[in-house]
Amino acid sequence: MSVTPAKSIDMERVRTFVAVRRAAKPARRKAFALALPLVAFLVIAFVAPILSLLITAVDNPEARTVLPNTLVALESWDGTSTPDEAVFAALAGDLKQANANRTAALVGKRLNYEISGMRSKVLGAARMAAKLKTGPYREKFLAADDAWANPEVWSVIQRNGAGLTSYYLLTAVDLKQAPSGGLEKVAPDQAIFLPILGRTLLVAGMVTAFTLLLGYPVAYVLTIAPKAIAGIMMLMVLLPLWTSLLVRTTAWVVLLQSDGVINSILLTLHLTAEKVQLIFTRVGTVTAMTHIQLPFTILPIYSVMRSIQPTQLRAARSLGAGPTSAFWRIYAPQTMPGVVAGCLMTFILSLGYYITPALVGGPQDQMVSNFISTYINRDLNWGLAAALGVVLLVVTLAIYGLFLRLVGADKLKLG
Repeated sequence: MSVTPAKSIDMERVRTFVAVRRAAKPARRKAFALALPLVAFLVIAFVAPILSLLITAVDNPEARTVLPNTLVALESWDGTSTPDEAVFAALAGDLKQANANRTAALVGKRLNYEISGMRSKVLGAARMAAKLKTGPYREKFLAADDAWANPEVWSVIQRNGAGLTSYYLLTAVDLKQAPSGGLEKVAPDQAIFLPILGRTLLVAGMVTAFTLLLGYPVAYVLTIAPKAIAGIMMLMVLLPLWTSLLVRTTAWVVLLQSDGVINSILLTLHLTAEKVQLIFTRVGTVTAMTHIQLPFTILPIYSVMRSIQPTQLRAARSLGAGPTSAFWRIYAPQTMPGVVAGCLMTFILSLGYYITPALVGGPQDQMVSNFISTYINRDLNWGLAAALGVVLLVVTLAIYGLFLRLVGADKLKLG
């Protein structure tokens, strides 16, 4: 069977391609070996913490660990009435063991998230169970606390027998699971997390807008100024990045306080008749964050502006365009990739601010990160802290995806 010239050429191309791939294997292995430490670092320092965050946000081990026999006994419960003696006997055995192991507080704290006061009731029941020798357990539990007659309590216990829970994620967006199994909004006086998220987005948006208004002219002047002056200006832009964030925030505390430098200047110049409340306000928070974030907005814009030929503006002027028209129609559109990159970086970084709102802002200026810190360090509620982190991560990814869709990844200029 004869082979046509076209097929012969195709086969030769395939053989050449395979040969080239084989010859390149050692180089690819070396390249991968060189990149392996970086890959390992990213997995350990970036991927693993995010996976741990996602797992913690849905993990639900307390009831399964402390009340295993009770959960088994509840499998035959009708879900509407007070359980029978077998369930209470299993509860007594589990709580007796939990009292000995000092783990009753774990399940009590977990149930307390959903039903207020359950921690003390579980601890009291555990102490009582440790003293019980024989039944009937049902009567003794009901006599000790009528909360054990409430089917809602048992429904929560049964629901928490699952290995994974949506409770923390639902709470982080002001939702809860209804008795019927559906979702419903929490009471208005308990709906705090969506307003906090809205406040976080608002503050981040304000900081981004102010850094753009201040940073765009600075970046433009940097591109047209003489080299000596531009070098000094660039040093002033970069200088804050060489200073600790805590130091910069503390400096703003000194400047903004009632007896601080800014109030002294205002009073000396007779611009105000009395001291102005600047510290612990939204104005102080946004001002301090704007100052800290300015370099992150200026540098990407400056990087793009530097690549634009100034002859374009002169050409537009020579063709009859006015200075303003030439700037907005010729120059400004070309700077948009830098503007988008700088605003995106500033906005995302502002979403996670913790130190500056904590030191400069008031109670109404605390952002999501402050509540995450509170749930970790004070309340030890790792599940809700992780869920808030997941919500913030999802919002960040959504905003990043929106920017990429509007602008395109190939047009982002970070430096």
